[in-house]
Amino acid sequence: MASSSLFGTALAVARKDLKVEWRTKTAFISSLVFAVLVLAVLYFARDKTSVGDYDLAPGALWVTFTFAGMLGLNRAFLLERENHALDGLRLTPISPTALFLGKVAGNLVFLGVVELVSLPLFILFYDVPIWRQLPTLMVVVALATIGYVAVGTLLSAMVVRTRFSEVMLPVLLLPFLVPPIVSAVQLTWRILALRPLSEMTGWLSLLAAFDIIFFTLSLLLFEAILIE
Repeated sequence: MASSSLFGTALAVARKDLKVEWRTKTAFISSLVFAVLVLAVLYFARDKTSVGDYDLAPGALWVTFTFAGMLGLNRAFLLERENHALDGLRLTPISPTALFLGKVAGNLVFLGVVELVSLPLFILFYDVPIWRQLPTLMVVVALATIGYVAVGTLLSAMVVRTRFSEVMLPVLLLPFLVPPIVSAVQLTWRILALRPLSEMTGWLSLLAAFDIIFFTLSLLLFEAILIE
């Protein structure tokens, strides 16, 4: 009963955030435009005689996902900051665990939609045949996104009350993203190059370990961050 109430509350929080974003579409449109610009700049700035599509494509894909996602994470707690709604949430019986899970779920859906829309643009720019490897690539994207969103949600709650929260979030978040993004780039390159699964197990293990460790730590630390 307690677990069903927990997940029901988390679902309500996620639904509320997604409904607000659906009405305004501000973060989604900003993220999508940013993704197109990053893909285009990286594509046209390269020297085609020295850098091939397969060498540039994995890094371009994950740079796009990383920075486009930050636009959504920046807004994760901005609505609650207005009119001291975050303080009101703390006075309600809502569990901090449920609030964190709801925010993570909403951010996962948001970033997942941005990634799904950006992927065809990535294929269009870099002309890489990934359709046969798409299921494997989706597993890598999911693993990297889960850890990214968990840490990003925690840090977004930490900086929301600071004066320059939009600047502070990338500064704090980027160092944590080095292991998952490097792993994702390495895996994406191997997927595009049709390398055997045996070459990917180490990087997949690193991604899974990052997700488990940092999701757990973020969940445990969220209540303390919320109180502070």
